[in-house]
Amino acid sequence: MQFESITSALKITKPLIISGPCSAETESQMITTAKQLAATGKVHALRAGIWKPRTRPGQFEGAGAEGLKWLVMAKEETGLPITTEVATAAHVEACLKAGVDILWIGARTTVNPFSVQEIADALKGVDIPVMIKNPVNPDIELWVGAFERLNRAGINKMSAIHRGFSSFEKGPFRNAPMWDLAIELKTRVPGIEMICDPSHIAGNRELIAMVSQKALDLDMAGLMIESHLNPDAAWSDAKQQVTPAVLAKIVEGLVVRTVSSDNKTFKDTLGLLREQIDQIDDEIMQKMASRMKISEKIGQYKKENNVTILQVNRWEEIVQTRAALGKAMGLDEGFTRDLLRLVHHESIQVQTKVMNKTEVKV
Repeated sequence: MQFESITSALKITKPLIISGPCSAETESQMITTAKQLAATGKVHALRAGIWKPRTRPGQFEGAGAEGLKWLVMAKEETGLPITTEVATAAHVEACLKAGVDILWIGARTTVNPFSVQEIADALKGVDIPVMIKNPVNPDIELWVGAFERLNRAGINKMSAIHRGFSSFEKGPFRNAPMWDLAIELKTRVPGIEMICDPSHIAGNRELIAMVSQKALDLDMAGLMIESHLNPDAAWSDAKQQVTPAVLAKIVEGLVVRTVSSDNKTFKDTLGLLREQIDQIDDEIMQKMASRMKISEKIGQYKKENNVTILQVNRWEEIVQTRAALGKAMGLDEGFTRDLLRLVHHESIQVQTKVMNKTEVKV
């Protein structure tokens, strides 16, 4: 797939800042918020939800076509390009007719290939930038598939939006960042530009600055942050919106880092440190291979003695002792436990192969 990034299409120097209310509620709210955002000088594009997919009926589901008029008016008042979410062919047609500059596909739509294909079909022959949010659930294939469908329809100006993933585990975030999946998308779809949506990851305005900085540190090209002239009175997602003035402070406080440096000392030192990393990684792989060889022997011994593969008490002992050891060495406990689970899973797989191996008697 070949792409032109949104920042390139808009001729914007990174980081791209997209902001506006979660929902276009009234003409006054939309226009006033847009003017205040434009006045900060920090915003490159305006966003607003026109059609809002809600979990349960009876909640505010967007102003619809009337709200689209307000968004276009905001563009005329500020001169800033506008973007909104589309979930159906009818949404696409209405946005194209109104003159919306950028479209985005939401997380609840990305998860449904039928809906993505419907949007792709509606965009055939149209030259418009499209941003695609990650699916609600952590499924990288659905995310990649959405880009493939749009690209086959002739859309070449595309960017990804990382907005976090739903998780049963309750943590500080509304949606778990799972940064590794965003990084994986960039490796699976080379050249794709990644924009972060700190508002939906955080779900809490107090965490937006921290998430934004993390995104930029991971070389993401921009941020989509929800802003409302009176966040606490917002008709949707009130807790995760900030005023235009607060948005400006957040952007001003961000540290924008470069991908590399021309400093020779930096390059030489980084090269030496990476050589050390490579050497340690080689040693880790060798040790891991040796460990699995022992697991294979254990599997054979269990088979000969008609003993089950899974030994819960032994597994619990490993977790407790290794987690404590890792913590003493300065390793994050969550990382240690995740690593142990992966190693244990592979060990079980190795022993299972031994158990299932049929021996040929001569």
